[in-house]
Amino acid sequence: MTVFEEIYAVVGRIPKGKVTTYGNIARLVGNPRLSRVVGYALHVNPDPERIPCYRVVNRFGEVSKAFAFGGENMQVELLKADGVEFDENGRVKKEYFW
Repeated sequence: MTVFEEIYAVVGRIPKGKVTTYGNIARLVGNPRLSRVVGYALHVNPDPERIPCYRVVNRFGEVSKAFAFGGENMQVELLKADGVEFDENGRVKKEYFW
């Protein structure tokens, strides 16, 4: 299994209504230094229906400014549709972290 396939497998397990971070995914695939690789893998996600890359945020709970599938507003809308709530600073509330 390639690193990208491992990343996609982890992202595919993020439950609806939860988010996780690039760094957490990197740790789960065995190398905490791969956060940027996780970001790149998600940017070229071959199957957004099965691999919910919109459920991945930065360590502060902020959505991506360069969300590949419709921009940051689309990522926010997809997360809200999942039931995820944001604080007054536009960050995902901590209770939604997986």
